[in-house]
Amino acid sequence: MNLLTQYKTVRQLTERICSPLQKEDYVVQPVADVSPPKWHLGHTTWFFETLILKPYSKDYTEYDPDFNFVFNSYYESLGTRVIRTQRGNLSRPTVDEIYRYRAHVDKGMETLLASPVNSDLATLIVLGCHHEQQHQELLWTDIKYILGHNPLFPAYSEKAPAATQKMAKPGFLQVQEGLYDIGYEGDGFCYDNELDRHPVYIQDFRIASELVTNEEYLAFIHEGGYKNFVHWHAEGWDWVKNNAVEAPLYWHYIDGQWYNYTLQGLQPVNMQDPVTHVSYYEAAAYAAWQGKRLPTEFEWEAAADRFAWGKCWEWTESAYLPYPGFTRAPGAVGEYNGKFMVNQKVLRGASAFTSPGHQRITYRNFFHPHLRWQLTGIRLAQ
Repeated sequence: MNLLTQYKTVRQLTERICSPLQKEDYVVQPVADVSPPKWHLGHTTWFFETLILKPYSKDYTEYDPDFNFVFNSYYESLGTRVIRTQRGNLSRPTVDEIYRYRAHVDKGMETLLASPVNSDLATLIVLGCHHEQQHQELLWTDIKYILGHNPLFPAYSEKAPAATQKMAKPGFLQVQEGLYDIGYEGDGFCYDNELDRHPVYIQDFRIASELVTNEEYLAFIHEGGYKNFVHWHAEGWDWVKNNAVEAPLYWHYIDGQWYNYTLQGLQPVNMQDPVTHVSYYEAAAYAAWQGKRLPTEFEWEAAADRFAWGKCWEWTESAYLPYPGFTRAPGAVGEYNGKFMVNQKVLRGASAFTSPGHQRITYRNFFHPHLRWQLTGIRLAQ
């Protein structure tokens, strides 16, 4: 796939994800971690305009200088920006205006890519495509949060992706102790946090061949899992009490039955599907209740070619830290990953919402332990 085709394919998928939305859906921001869909549309466009077109295309005309303030996310080196919690207050620019902005930037990118580009610029454009793919996954989960917190529980689309699984024979896989090479190696794309590849010594361990199911997690609920402090980290137990947490996000107990909000609407909990939308605190508590634990990210990577992954992101026991030899790139690109390496847990795998071609066995996702609006699940180790 050439660079222009890759660019167009990614940009078109973003707009297809948004196509079932009503105009009102584009603006809502229920909580700080969820961005309005129209902000994602603008921010991913701003990335190409600011980091590629303005510095590299001499004939490009900036669409609107104010958009740098509106659509910058966290890049300190690129100026001031709207506070994250205020994105839902941006009634202007309108949704229609943002689509015009996308068209303007797309035309500029097509002009730029009509001629050969050097390898450094090509690398930056590929990064921009992968950046937009990250926001495509965020679009899915942010849309789900927006609609799932509407009291009418409206469906997004019957064709929306969902985390389902056909259970193979459950059990644990034995992994032998030894040195395992961890991190990305190859000629394809990876993020800087996947480098440098390095050996890690791992002791004997066992890892589950399947994800924890809704049925298995429901047993934890029924046996008082959310009411017994003994299973929880102290911080997690405080989180449960302070937020009155009793079940995974999107679960609702109605007339004696558990229901789960999905992008297809409110449905009875499918007992064989993997449990999703759980925090690290919940994942660790469930593991403790089972007398087991979560795998480290290194154990997960060492074993991942032996089980199916990709239904949901899987919490690990590892803190999000730099690999040996990690260095930040200069400029705005250097703000992409390194500055977030504190107080977060690594998740491995991919999810039903991950865009095509945007998953690798070495991919390191990361979130704060209390967050669960992403499609996050549990694989046990011991």
